[in-house]
Amino acid sequence: MISTNDLKTGVTIELDNDVFTVVDFQHVKPGKGSAFVRTKLKNVRNGAVVERTFNAGEKLPRARVDRREMQYLYNDGETYNLMDNQNYDQLTVTKDQLGEAVKFLKENTNCHVLLYQGAVIGVELPNFAELEVVETAPGIKGDTASGGSKPATLETGAVVQVPFFIEVGDVLQIDTRTGNYLKRA
Repeated sequence: MISTNDLKTGVTIELDNDVFTVVDFQHVKPGKGSAFVRTKLKNVRNGAVVERTFNAGEKLPRARVDRREMQYLYNDGETYNLMDNQNYDQLTVTKDQLGEAVKFLKENTNCHVLLYQGAVIGVELPNFAELEVVETAPGIKGDTASGGSKPATLETGAVVQVPFFIEVGDVLQIDTRTGNYLKRA
């Protein structure tokens, strides 16, 4: 059990038969009445963010989430296969279990698999990925100064907005947390 007074960003708790990570918290002591804690919680399974208010000192069950470093090997159409870097055991997960991470998952990428009570509840990718552009509209001379953007399809199938000067074959650095283009690699 963890007290609401001890909540910090990144702590995982069990709430309403689900697992949540604390994204933001604020201890509030109004002039009249008792203190409370206002929180923003992210559901680890589906990524939904909810806001909840707890009384100060209220006890919540802490969720024990294991983070294992694994390497993504391949996908066989329906499932994705990962290998544990410690004991070389293979783990098969579905696209739903991977969530948004599937957009930037490239073969041989190391990632952290989140396990709760032995079941996969999510995957954390490295913050940045280097991916090749496989399809985009050609740049037109003079467009580089306008500051606009165009869609580009990456080798993983993800579509991101890139500047006009990016061409097919360019390797880009992408922020996997936001899905934004950062720079050419």
